[in-house]
Amino acid sequence: MPLASLWIIVLAYLLGSVPVGYLLVRIFRRQDIRSVGSGNIGATNVLRSGGKGLGAATFILDVVKGSSAVLLGTLLAAPLLPSVPQRNVEALAALCAVIGHMFPVWLGFKGGKGVATGFGVFLVAAPLAALASITLFSLVFALTRYVSLSSILSAASFPIFAWLTVTGPRPAFFIAVQFIVASLIIIKHHPNIRRLLSGTEHRFGTPKTA
Repeated sequence: MPLASLWIIVLAYLLGSVPVGYLLVRIFRRQDIRSVGSGNIGATNVLRSGGKGLGAATFILDVVKGSSAVLLGTLLAAPLLPSVPQRNVEALAALCAVIGHMFPVWLGFKGGKGVATGFGVFLVAAPLAALASITLFSLVFALTRYVSLSSILSAASFPIFAWLTVTGPRPAFFIAVQFIVASLIIIKHHPNIRRLLSGTEHRFGTPKTA
């Protein structure tokens, strides 16, 4: 691995690892979001905790940090890794940003599920596929009110949408990262999958039973 790629790995990871939801709730509500609701630091738990504005801000900033990591990789690709396909550099930055969000060093490697950050990284690396996936998310959510099911299906569909919409060179690593990120997001939802199968998953907008 070229030494220059370590810069991209570290910078993308650190960008992705910024715990936006945790910081916003800590600053504006003096709470630890990890002690509220599901304990997740992502936008859905922030929103469910009663912070509608903070939930929206968490989603937007998680998207922005993912996009920024890939844009940084794009900018550094030519000067640092001129012999490596740009899409591979973007994919490397995307993967590291999502891993940073899921396993942030600042919170003991316990982070979010990567949906917003994953959308952000691919909004730059494969924009049409990302938009198709978020559209599917919206449709499934409108029909079921399950955030988790919407997230799982949109993640699973992303590699398919990418295959159908991405034009030009598609290096093997670029394709592999799409499947890796989708798989990580789905794996992160394993408690939700168990609840979906057992019929106990919470529908957004309905009160939780004790």
